[in-house]
Amino acid sequence: MTLADRRIAVIACCLVPTLAQVSLADPASKPAKAAVKNGTETVVVTAKRLDLARSRLQPGLGATVHLLDAKALSQVAQGEDAPLNTVLLQVPGVAEDSFGQIHVRGDHNDVQYRINGVELPEGLAVFGQVLESRFARSLELIDGALPAQYGFQQAAVVNITARSGTTNPGGEISVYGGSRDYLDTAIDYGKHEGAWDLYVTGDFLHTRVGIENPTPSFNAQHDLSNQYHGLLNLSYIASPDTRISLIAGVSSAEFQIPNNPGQVPGLGYNYNGLTTVNSNSLTEHQREITDFGILSLQNDFGTLSTENSLFSRYSSLYFTPSLPGDVLFTGIGQQAARSVWSNGVQSDSTWYASTNHTIRFGLSFTVERGISSTSSQVFVLDPYGQQIGGMPITVNQGFSRTGTVYGAYVQDEWHITSKLTLNYGARFDAVNEYTHGEQLSPRINLIWKALPGTTLHAGYSRYFTPPPFEDISGAAVSAFNHTSAAAAVQQDATVKSERDNYFDAGIDHNILPGWHIGIDTYFKQSRNLIDEGQFGAPIILSAFNYRYGQVGGVEVTTDYNRGPWSLYANVAYSRAIGKDIITSQFNFLPAELAYISQHWIYLDHDERWAGSGGASYTIMPGSPNQAMVSTNLVVGSGLRASGTIPNGLELPGYYVINLSYVQGLGFVPWPGLTGRFDVLNLLDRAYVIRNGTGVGVGAPQYGLRRTLLVGLTQKF
Repeated sequence: MTLADRRIAVIACCLVPTLAQVSLADPASKPAKAAVKNGTETVVVTAKRLDLARSRLQPGLGATVHLLDAKALSQVAQGEDAPLNTVLLQVPGVAEDSFGQIHVRGDHNDVQYRINGVELPEGLAVFGQVLESRFARSLELIDGALPAQYGFQQAAVVNITARSGTTNPGGEISVYGGSRDYLDTAIDYGKHEGAWDLYVTGDFLHTRVGIENPTPSFNAQHDLSNQYHGLLNLSYIASPDTRISLIAGVSSAEFQIPNNPGQVPGLGYNYNGLTTVNSNSLTEHQREITDFGILSLQNDFGTLSTENSLFSRYSSLYFTPSLPGDVLFTGIGQQAARSVWSNGVQSDSTWYASTNHTIRFGLSFTVERGISSTSSQVFVLDPYGQQIGGMPITVNQGFSRTGTVYGAYVQDEWHITSKLTLNYGARFDAVNEYTHGEQLSPRINLIWKALPGTTLHAGYSRYFTPPPFEDISGAAVSAFNHTSAAAAVQQDATVKSERDNYFDAGIDHNILPGWHIGIDTYFKQSRNLIDEGQFGAPIILSAFNYRYGQVGGVEVTTDYNRGPWSLYANVAYSRAIGKDIITSQFNFLPAELAYISQHWIYLDHDERWAGSGGASYTIMPGSPNQAMVSTNLVVGSGLRASGTIPNGLELPGYYVINLSYVQGLGFVPWPGLTGRFDVLNLLDRAYVIRNGTGVGVGAPQYGLRRTLLVGLTQKF
């Protein structure tokens, strides 16, 4: 599979092939079970059969599935050391943003992440990458008109199939580093013995490019980051029908907030006589921690396959201001701490009811506990807006809430003929947190294998998206009245759940052996469209709603995979607009709210054109001296910025070329050694991601300048 699809299987696919290449819809054609013995071969066959049964629980029937397998992941610049967000930029319709964010098909962060099919609750990590590319044996990005098993975050589903001791046996140590003190050290170990399977990995990253540079300069000031990540994947095959598995992960990241040099306070405040501060001397910091665990019981009983999982995720964020600088620059110096602990259950089942009907059903239930506390230094102002006294006062606020989100679904994969499949169903979702609501959402997809190698699909999905629990603090706006942090607008309506009508249609065609092309179109009509912005110094996103929203576009993708060559190219057009901000109004200026209430505007993350492409060539495949040279390209027309009209400007377009070379070092005295060399932003193009203006945009950010990285990996 190529670096593209790996990426573009419109596994609109009516059928997912089994080990015997037979229809999923025919229970009699399922692979025969093997008894669990001490023999490794028998256990491995059982494990593969259970893996296959798991994949059948959640097929992307009618949706667009972009698959990146192990080969594809190795061909991306930086390989397994690549941040997950940069890997996903190779998928059509994915746009780059600051703080490690991505936007899929014109949505803002409405992406759900799953490991082995189990959804992880949303967390507080903004620019920390909790999930690492090195965790993945393969990953899928699923978008389009999603089937009924996918709820809540629905712009896209990123499902990571985790490495295991069976797929990645043995050990591996790697050292990788280069420009700007970048140093990433990692260790992996996998082992399969009897019914047990173990895979564990961990890494430590030290870098001076923790967050995007606020200037186009080569190096940012005050941008050090230290991070570590780890993952454990442990499973036990208790019988030919049953597997128990545990996945546990940790992530901890410390960030310096980079300074924008040459800035001077312009609000006219004084801090005990001090009226100015050099912006180069600011020392803001942020710490992000995430721990998660998934315990699953999988059963395969012939015509019925099930997986029941318990999951837990804890994430926390702590921001330390720089005083007195923050108060002089912005009128507030805020120490902020937030944490969210989410626990729940997910159950998915597949019943092979007959030759033509496969019934899928399941449910999920999540309980979330959010805690927020802030300690803010602000100046007291008189009724005319003049500062009273020379020292700020401290405003302390604390808030906590417990809420629930739950959903259930049922659907039928109906093979009307050998070439025509209808996947239809519905899901019911409800939220009881800051907001309350529920919705019954029909889903329907039609897939037609018109010709050998040609598949057409069309679908409709009704979506219900609760607001992100972790992005709402519950703080009182009135606490800052008559201070330098007072809001110009006092309205603070509770963020609402988004409700959408989503339409998608496309065609997937194999032109020649190894050469594939796909075209997909989509349109989303939204009520209470959810967006997010960064307001204030802490790098914390806050949610709000547009009363109306529309997003639509088209994607074209092609790839070629033949012999030593792998090539791909994607181009996507998107248009995302909204009208009338109706919640969290205190974050905006009165003029912004007045204009947006009467006019459609582009969303701040709207990027009209986005593209990616790449080529890879393998030399001496299969030999100890195998080499690979690859290049990747990312193109964007630019996000939005504000001028006389909110989000009325389009930032300049950009393109970035990355180059990689990987060489097996079979000629050295010890086996299993591989070296790699990467050049990021080969042409050293300075490009702006954000210029600091736009609805919900807090600061400027620029893309990474040319970066040289080298690494060695030793297998044992």
